[in-house]
Amino acid sequence: MSLRRRLQRYIPSREQIFGNRWLAWLGPWLHDPKLWHWSRRGVALGVALGVFFGLLVPIAQIPLSATAAILMRANVPAAVASTLITNPITFGPIYYGAYRLGAWVTGEEVSVHSANKLSTHDGENLWQRLVALGKPLLVGLSITATLIGFCTYGLITLIWRWRTLSKRRARMRL
Repeated sequence: MSLRRRLQRYIPSREQIFGNRWLAWLGPWLHDPKLWHWSRRGVALGVALGVFFGLLVPIAQIPLSATAAILMRANVPAAVASTLITNPITFGPIYYGAYRLGAWVTGEEVSVHSANKLSTHDGENLWQRLVALGKPLLVGLSITATLIGFCTYGLITLIWRWRTLSKRRARMRL
């Protein structure tokens, strides 16, 4: 079985996406055939969008990536499937790494001691600690999502081009 066929088993079908209650409002725009075509640009852009929203937004990733894919004429199934980059197994390490990156960039880091005190009853103090934790996390997630999104687009484009050239060379040898 080819790599393409194996990957397509995990990609949601048109009917599954049309049947999703969160995407029902996008129905009129989902009928464009270009959104379902497996082209180099469409797939690369779709995966990049899905990875971007999968990393950046902890909720409503699928509707956001599908909407962005429709607006940018990218492959919708690739965008929807690639949001699964964050799942219960990868969520913790990704968000911890993003927090560490954001803390390094902003210079604001919440100490372990003050993070353990988040359960205090002092509401104002608790809010300040959560805001302090949020800024490095938000900055780190933004940087991570943008960089990995761009890298994903470039990597898929390069792999697609390499496979196309390899097939062309193989045909020329015959």
